[in-house]
Amino acid sequence: MVKTPVYLDNHATTRVDPRVLTVMLPYFTEQYGNAASRQHVFGQKAEEAVDLARVQVAELIGAEARTIVFTSGATESDNLAIKGVAAAYRKKGDHLISVATEHNAILDPLRRLERDGYSVTILPVDRYGRVSARQVEAALTDRTILVSVMAANNEIGTLQPIGEIGRLCKSRGVLFHTDAVQAAGKIPLDVDVMGIDLLSLSAHKMYGPKGVGALYVRRRDPHVRLEPLFDGGGHERGLRSGTLPVPNIVGFGKACELCAAEMGDEAKRLLALHERLRTGIQDQLEDTTLHGCPTERLPNNVNLGFAYIDGGALMTLMRSVAVSSGSACTSASDEPSHVLTAIGVSDELARGSIRYGLGRFTTPEEVNYAVEETVRAVQHLRAISPEYELRRSATIV
Repeated sequence: MVKTPVYLDNHATTRVDPRVLTVMLPYFTEQYGNAASRQHVFGQKAEEAVDLARVQVAELIGAEARTIVFTSGATESDNLAIKGVAAAYRKKGDHLISVATEHNAILDPLRRLERDGYSVTILPVDRYGRVSARQVEAALTDRTILVSVMAANNEIGTLQPIGEIGRLCKSRGVLFHTDAVQAAGKIPLDVDVMGIDLLSLSAHKMYGPKGVGALYVRRRDPHVRLEPLFDGGGHERGLRSGTLPVPNIVGFGKACELCAAEMGDEAKRLLALHERLRTGIQDQLEDTTLHGCPTERLPNNVNLGFAYIDGGALMTLMRSVAVSSGSACTSASDEPSHVLTAIGVSDELARGSIRYGLGRFTTPEEVNYAVEETVRAVQHLRAISPEYELRRSATIV
């Protein structure tokens, strides 16, 4: 018997791993010092815990601990990377490049910079949601100061050729940033091998607590300069002022340590669940499309478009399964997903698309239940859909 509701929205957020919570708890009630209060043992213990977490986060991406700047989450990390570079390198150039399928935490800061007089190029993607290093190269100018391309898409799971783009940027002396929120802990990342200068992370996407993230900032070859978003106290080498949330940072570090240790086995298990879900639905429902790249994709992402139905109505009918119609950050919008429209999906099919996010705690039984509920709900909606009836009639004729 499956316990409901079943949670399949792990791209939006993840459950905190009990092992993460266990290491966090003492820093709420026992070791509760301020990490900046180095003059007494409480502060010293807090600082030691933060230092360990910095190492754990850095090791997940092949970085040095001193390159990790703790933030409140990926949105702040993305803003610090984009606006920080724009301000620090304004004399060198004013051109930035990104991609049409990026998260709004990237696109909105870029729009802000455009209003402030910067030049921004947004590259299109192919039908799988991928951009090529050749496209980036063609867009580079002698005024380009930053390229930002996400490692894995939060809606369709498509992986970008980060290594190729990073090495290109390195050869041209242009800084390269990647929002690695969905990719970190699920696929291997190495900032040196991939030529990454700035990389955004968020704890709550990898079984850690909400409210904490990090920005990797390269310190050599090249030494990346950033203007901070706000001032006050000079914490995190002056890049992010504010009292450090020690319990959250401790949990973030542990979450990264667990991901690094278990990523390989977890990816294999999630890929098997991915195929169970996808084939279970597509084998029973015609006119169902898998969005995103069929091969270069996250192992835990299944984004399906169901023709002739409305995604909102579908989610209403399957309330016992927690899924989404796209990014959690834009779920209140009635507009079709900008990611799906960018890969050429019609507005109608985009509105009939559902994102399933599998996770560490997802079981085969839960996937089977999600398949049953999806098939039941889609069949019901199509049975009362005039468009679907017309399509069937035309097929019969």
